[in-house]
Amino acid sequence: MLTKRQNMVETVKGGRPDRFVKGYEALALVMTPFALSNVRPIKGAPPLKNRWGVTTCFPANAPGPFPVHDAEHIVIKDIERWRDYVTVPDPVMPEEAWEETIRQVEAIDRNEYFVAPFVAPGVFEQSHYLLEITNCLTAFYTNPDELHEIFDMITEFELRLAEDICRRIQPDALFHHDDWGSQKSSFISPAMFEEFLLPCYKQIYGYYKAHGVECIVHHSDSYGENLVPYMVEMGMDVWQGTMSTNNIPKILAEYGGKLTLMGGIDNGKVDREDWTPELIHEETFRACREYGTKYYIPCTTMGDPASIYPGVYEAVMEEIDRASAEMFPAGAGA
Repeated sequence: MLTKRQNMVETVKGGRPDRFVKGYEALALVMTPFALSNVRPIKGAPPLKNRWGVTTCFPANAPGPFPVHDAEHIVIKDIERWRDYVTVPDPVMPEEAWEETIRQVEAIDRNEYFVAPFVAPGVFEQSHYLLEITNCLTAFYTNPDELHEIFDMITEFELRLAEDICRRIQPDALFHHDDWGSQKSSFISPAMFEEFLLPCYKQIYGYYKAHGVECIVHHSDSYGENLVPYMVEMGMDVWQGTMSTNNIPKILAEYGGKLTLMGGIDNGKVDREDWTPELIHEETFRACREYGTKYYIPCTTMGDPASIYPGVYEAVMEEIDRASAEMFPAGAGA
């Protein structure tokens, strides 16, 4: 039987996996000292200001924290003077801050798991955290020069963070967040994505690949099939969060071997207060049967191995085991 990591490698390469990869099972997600220092509000607690100066809150009825963007709390109040408002935090952490993370990493069996630092938010999300989403999207048209400068600033920050991560823990994979669309559309056109975001990610993911990272897993729980060529070009290996609103069979047929899709089981369909084992079974088996056994990792679309409602993620993983028993011949991958 293949290890979790070996089975994921076989899936990504189109080899001989002996079962479905169960969501995040092969990724040993590691929180970096910078991420731990960048305060995150507790659900239902008062808002907090992070190291970028962004105030975030975590409403009791929300799936995660959100930036507070009333007039008082927007960081960049005038994009033409954005440097007056932004103080870039130093992502390079002192040696003592890394001690506990290094101990955790040293305990991970790298034959069984990819050591995968968790990096969020990404370039686009960080820009709209600072600007506010409508202001950010408008700036693609009204202030492209300043927006390029902001993206360059965030990219330089990410490269310094990447250098610190690679030097300290020599990761095998990267798990990186940056949502690029809604359920039905990308936030910006492919042409704008190519101009503004592709160069940033070619630098960031290129750095990780040049420093020993084998697998780039990028989370964007959204529509994004119009951006897939750029995902491949930037060096992404796995698109986590692929919603069923994308034409997943078409993407797999055209890009299998260049990009693996991880998702297909939308949280909006299964991660509900009224979820049932029957609902989980139906949707999980639909995805596994429809999308197949190569270049596809069945998973919910949420950006970590969890769910809003207790038990949902675990129930999906159990159904993936049952789908493996049905769809993989005995001894496959041996």
